[in-house]
Amino acid sequence: MKKLLSLAVALAAVVAVAYAAELKSGLQSGDAIGAFDVTKVAGATDDGVEVGKTLCYRCKYGSRPMVMVFTRQTDEKMADLIKQLDSAVAKNSDTQLRAFVNVLGDDRADAEKAAEQLASATKPANVPVVVPVEFKNGPDNYGINPQADVTIILATDGKVTGNHTFEKGLSCESCVESIMTDVSKLTSK
Repeated sequence: MKKLLSLAVALAAVVAVAYAAELKSGLQSGDAIGAFDVTKVAGATDDGVEVGKTLCYRCKYGSRPMVMVFTRQTDEKMADLIKQLDSAVAKNSDTQLRAFVNVLGDDRADAEKAAEQLASATKPANVPVVVPVEFKNGPDNYGINPQADVTIILATDGKVTGNHTFEKGLSCESCVESIMTDVSKLTSK
């Protein structure tokens, strides 16, 4: 009986890992990144964009290396990621690294409130915190999976170079570390 129970637990773990590996969200490596409009809620104090303005940050950043975060999560791990991205953008002014955080939600007012709270907790000087015009699942042309809690797209020269997707947020110990490793690769090209 113990062997059968152990086998069942092992099989369930394999199925869970396989399912997590299959969850895709957002554009994938090699895909072209398209334009989409957002409303700036906070952050990036020196980017020349006023809070409340609607614009296309993807367009503003052009072919520069960039990190686009799409999140339904606004907890401590997301705050940690934003702080690290803010620092990376400051340290990589020579490569013109850019980043912006898109807060998603079922209700626009709730998404804006969550974005304000996240920005207040992190105080990003270099990373705007925004709500996409298409606030529920982000821009249609990006294919953000509604089951993904966090989707992070890294791009340069108008093409995706990396994608990190998390169904249950940044819950693993190495999630932020893995993302930041890819950010450092993005800026070393």
